[in-house]
Amino acid sequence: MVQPDLEVLLNSANAGDPENFNALVSLAYAELRRMARSLMRHQRPGHTLQPTALVHEAYLRLVQGKPSFESRAHFFGAAARAMRQVLIGNARTRNAKKRAGAAQRVTFTDVGVGTEDLEVDILALDQALSALAAHDEGLCRTLELRYFAGFTLEDIAELRGQSLSTVKRDWSYGRAWLFDFMNTR
Repeated sequence: MVQPDLEVLLNSANAGDPENFNALVSLAYAELRRMARSLMRHQRPGHTLQPTALVHEAYLRLVQGKPSFESRAHFFGAAARAMRQVLIGNARTRNAKKRAGAAQRVTFTDVGVGTEDLEVDILALDQALSALAAHDEGLCRTLELRYFAGFTLEDIAELRGQSLSTVKRDWSYGRAWLFDFMNTR
């Protein structure tokens, strides 16, 4: 049996067929898990959320309301945003527990961790991406696809229908913008 194309399932799911939305997610599941694994590599060691759970939580966010996706890029961008929201909620919960006095802050120099192992402050990144979205929505989507979805620059160019040089320029500018924003706060 030939498996339907992702675009065909997107169109069918947009028409309101919940079975086709589930088939769409099943077809894209491997890619969603790859995205989640890539994203989890940037999280703190000992994170309680696993890639499979992240995909499932993101799925629950995607199906709220009546999901409709214009394209493959829109679907994966929405999935990346949903994963970002799950991780932000998790980080906020963890930080609330820290404020209760149960945790002790340790710096990277205290434990001798190199820069290649740095954990990303997901809340600061979310704040920076929200500010970037207000400045340039398309640039923010490119950064989300790269950071949260783990797509290569070539994949992003194909998904967004842009040239590779445009995506590379956006990636460089976006990273510099985020760095500047996060270091001036």
